[in-house]
Amino acid sequence: MKEDIILIGGGGHCNACIDVIEQEGRFRIIGILDLPVLVGTRIMNYDIIGTDDDFPRMSKKVSNYLITVGQIKSPEKRISLFKMVKAMNVRLVTIVSPLAYIATSAKIGEGSIIMHHALVNANANIGLNCIINSKCLIEHDAIIGSHCHISTGAIINGNAEVGEETFFGSGAVAVHGSKIPSRSFIKAGSLFIKP
Repeated sequence: MKEDIILIGGGGHCNACIDVIEQEGRFRIIGILDLPVLVGTRIMNYDIIGTDDDFPRMSKKVSNYLITVGQIKSPEKRISLFKMVKAMNVRLVTIVSPLAYIATSAKIGEGSIIMHHALVNANANIGLNCIINSKCLIEHDAIIGSHCHISTGAIINGNAEVGEETFFGSGAVAVHGSKIPSRSFIKAGSLFIKP
């Protein structure tokens, strides 16, 4: 039997998350929390049932949540939502697309989502509240800090480290063993080669 889940945040990333959740098949989405002006509207056949202010009330009824706000310019909104959820006695779920590959030795932190056709190889370690987007590659022994967004088609090569709260753009590449500082913004198509 599927467990109930509420999504926090609408928009384009929410659409993509819904598709992954539906494909994974573990949860039944019972609604989305978003802006007050959007309450009563729908995203992909799911109702926007409240706002962040309604979360304390919702948390008494539903135990499972996923942050579905995207992250490009700043991680601050996702971080504040993460802290809000963690302050309650509820669970931030980890979602993995059935179309992704996750090595048995890889570790994925709470609240992270692994999107379609992503590859997470041996001994990779992904932090809390991360977006590992479609068709990206996290190679062996790579470390992704918490609150990162690794964008579509990006490549994080073996033993590379991505500091927390980093945006790593579509098609960008981190070479083997490189170390990306926390709160970095790596543009799409970039080659990151610094040790």
